[in-house]
Amino acid sequence: MTTMAGASYVVGVDLGGTKIAVAVLDSHGNISKKLRFPAEKENPQKSITQICAAVNQAVAGTSTGWGQIGAIGVAVPGIYFAQTGNAWAPNLWGRDQIPLRDELASRFPVPVVIDSDRAAYVLGEQWLGAARGLTEVVFLAVGTGIGAGIITNGRLCRGAGDIAGAVGWLALDPRKREIYKQVGCFEAEAAGPAVARRAAALTAEMVVEAARQGDQRALEVLNQTAAYLAMGIANIVSMLNPQMIVLGGGLMQAGDLLLEPIRREMLEWAQPLAARQVRLELTQLGEDAGVLGAARLALLKGE
Repeated sequence: MTTMAGASYVVGVDLGGTKIAVAVLDSHGNISKKLRFPAEKENPQKSITQICAAVNQAVAGTSTGWGQIGAIGVAVPGIYFAQTGNAWAPNLWGRDQIPLRDELASRFPVPVVIDSDRAAYVLGEQWLGAARGLTEVVFLAVGTGIGAGIITNGRLCRGAGDIAGAVGWLALDPRKREIYKQVGCFEAEAAGPAVARRAAALTAEMVVEAARQGDQRALEVLNQTAAYLAMGIANIVSMLNPQMIVLGGGLMQAGDLLLEPIRREMLEWAQPLAARQVRLELTQLGEDAGVLGAARLALLKGE
């Protein structure tokens, strides 16, 4: 890989619904500085100001300086529209699109590369995680919401309007419940809030912890959730025939409590040949998937 203008480092920025993570990395993915902050969510300008401050603080905390930074990669929790440079991230600044590319480009001395967080996740896993070297990969992020980063034939799949991977809207239930109109059927039935709702618990994390302690109601709730996850994953397997689906996001910290029933159930629903070919794996990058993937976006700028 040829780095940008002889630069040997990039900055990865992972914007989340609750946090912002920033890291300075070299071209091999080695992190020299990493920072995390609660996300500003009041309005777009506060978000942009926070991104800039966090990046500058991370760079200042290393010995590299801006002279060795080649680019900045930013992962957005929503949709990034490549043609306009606008970003839609309702969990951060509301439902308006904002000109994120222009706003950030005017504030930094190096190129800024932006994409959706799901695109960053799958790039990160393909670069340094469970899917190293694979050309047909899906990263399914299961947390507060559900989304998929897709690499097919070695390239990111973005769709006609940069919306590819919005799999939270997969239709799995003909009841057409009101919540499906807001977040999509798959997300409504299989993301973290669905777990908490089924268990009448405060958080999905509490349900997972109870399940680890052997609580039968919590185990039943996770099995119900796994059934929906398996159906959605089966649809992805049948449609895309990937080599691997990497499972990440907050809910997948449940590990084998979800992974094993998902594997069993997926085989019942997916196209048989594709189901036997695909590997389902938990993320190897964990909470660093976003910053590493964002850094990969920046590094690809120089290839």
